[in-house]
Amino acid sequence: MIDVEEHIYEDDPSSGHWDVRTHLKDVSYFFLGNGRIQAAVQIAPGGEGTAVGLLVMNPQKLRKKREALTLDETSGLESTRLGIRTDTQVYFAGETNLQANWSFRRGLPSAVVSWWAGQFEIQEEFFCPHSSRPILARVIRVKNRKDKPVKLTLETGTPFKTLSRGCELPPAAVAEFIVGYLLEADEDRVALDFITSDDITAEAAGIWEKTTQIKFDDRLLDRFFAAARSQLPAVISSQGVVDASIWQYNREWVRDHSWMALGLVHSGQNRLARLVLERLLNDFVTNEGDTIDSSEKRQPDEVELDQNGELLYVLDHYLRWTGDRELIVRYWDRIEALAEFPLQVIFRHEPSGLLTNVREYWERHHAHGIKKGMELAYQLFVSVGLNSAAAMAEVLGKPIHRDRWQKEAARLSQALLKDERYGLVHEERFIKRRGVDGAVHSLIQPQNEAGLPKGSPLASAGEHFLEPDTSEALPLALEFIPAESALGRNTLIHLEQLWGQNWEGGGYGRYHCSSEPDTDGPWPFPSLFVARAYAEAKDFDKVWRILRWMDSLSGSRSGSWFEFYGVPHSPPFAQLGVPPWTWSEMLCLLIHHILGVRPLHHGLHIRPHLFPTIKKVEAGFPLRQGWLQLRIQRHLKDGPARFHSNARILRSSSDDVLLDYSTPNIEVDIDLPLMRGE
Repeated sequence: MIDVEEHIYEDDPSSGHWDVRTHLKDVSYFFLGNGRIQAAVQIAPGGEGTAVGLLVMNPQKLRKKREALTLDETSGLESTRLGIRTDTQVYFAGETNLQANWSFRRGLPSAVVSWWAGQFEIQEEFFCPHSSRPILARVIRVKNRKDKPVKLTLETGTPFKTLSRGCELPPAAVAEFIVGYLLEADEDRVALDFITSDDITAEAAGIWEKTTQIKFDDRLLDRFFAAARSQLPAVISSQGVVDASIWQYNREWVRDHSWMALGLVHSGQNRLARLVLERLLNDFVTNEGDTIDSSEKRQPDEVELDQNGELLYVLDHYLRWTGDRELIVRYWDRIEALAEFPLQVIFRHEPSGLLTNVREYWERHHAHGIKKGMELAYQLFVSVGLNSAAAMAEVLGKPIHRDRWQKEAARLSQALLKDERYGLVHEERFIKRRGVDGAVHSLIQPQNEAGLPKGSPLASAGEHFLEPDTSEALPLALEFIPAESALGRNTLIHLEQLWGQNWEGGGYGRYHCSSEPDTDGPWPFPSLFVARAYAEAKDFDKVWRILRWMDSLSGSRSGSWFEFYGVPHSPPFAQLGVPPWTWSEMLCLLIHHILGVRPLHHGLHIRPHLFPTIKKVEAGFPLRQGWLQLRIQRHLKDGPARFHSNARILRSSSDDVLLDYSTPNIEVDIDLPLMRGE
């Protein structure tokens, strides 16, 4: 039985300097890293915490924000800020005249911060100049905006060391300084010193050139793509270690990490995707096919069965994109165990054949009032995962495995969709959960031992509803059923109850706020579940509404969103963190759904669902042993889409095309019609 103490954390944000808090007013974090060093540039213009601070971390060690190697409990990140000292004054970045954005002018992700103070114009550029050395570079440029020369001293450092260097700056002149931060992992400390441009090479940029490139004719989509592509690999160690929510949990999940691996595949980081997948298969899956969550192995009634299906699904997509059969062959025993584990009698509900447990998708359990029953997400992902396993078995020439898993996937799918008493369709829409007696599990009541903080919705008086739940969007996002079907439309209508429930500004709660054990508020990555479903339903206004809501949040400047937007009860619950899963969901929305790039085992399927307002896209993807160059234009006056390629077209329709892999470097041009009125 899950111990409620597992959810208890001691990190009190009211203890220590402002900077120990994760959720500062208007804060954004730009995450940088190369697997051997990890950093976050803190931009906090809201008057809480250091306006421009630098957190340096050891990516192998999952820690709280207050435990970053450049943060001091008393002075926070103040020692890391840049100071410009003259004879009469010291200038620091403040709450005004502060800009920050992503840049790729060096060919690799850089966080560029600009600010103005006194007679100076300052630009700071942070990036990892090497792919294999634990170094972060900080290029500082100071311009004298006055018509008189000035003597200045530049100062910055860490809690343990201060650097300073002076110079005389003529009128309109620019001085450049470069600070290097070296992670000494064995000593668990950061060394820093001034370095020269000779210490910055083009080697890392060459690696980034070979990753996914996309240029939309829309600044918001370009920014969100750049943020996700840049930061997802930055937070994963060279050994595949990554926090499921940075600074929050200090734990790992098969579920979260599987989706991170898929995001890495979509962004062309195939080597790193394989590293994460191998670590999951080696360390997070038992010989019997059981998986760990929250870094723990569970009792049968508490196993998150969706994890088996999600890992199988991502392995199959990795194989489709890369053609790397060797990984699948090497770990076939584990893949077979993953597929077979949920099919054990211990999980099976005899009247229906569906899978049962006392744990729901968002990890509420018996103490929160969850009773034994059938959860939509577990049936969905196990069915989808079995089909993925069958597809891999087909590629490897294993017809017995293929046939068995296809049969079991179809059986689960049929029961989920068609069983009138026990299935997960009710009143012509998806539902979250049924009890073993077939009753819709719509209400929960927490147990006395739940240990919920006072003021949390689930601890308050009144009814606590399980419905609706954003996991109900996943069958549409995964194309388990057509999103434009009556079942899909009715489900999306039902989910609209979750938009802006108990808060202003919009966003979807992960489920009905009355059953929230912490604080109610909107969640970005479950909102992207719904965005993906709406993209499949071609309801682009709803997709844009979600993306513009995300752009309104603190964290949008860097594209690093918190798990949810509310004030958590910390302690006993953890401070808010930044889940890498959000970046993967964003990449999936843009690449799989909007651009419609869907490699199959025997051909390349492209089915774009391009926003009506987007007129042009240019994209490049690593694909198997070559490269896919995709160009889409919306300029036809009427008629169906037109597809042109140097690869052989196996079939095409009014909205999609299937190509063979006869050439390693595939070029595709798609001409789309203008929307009505254009």
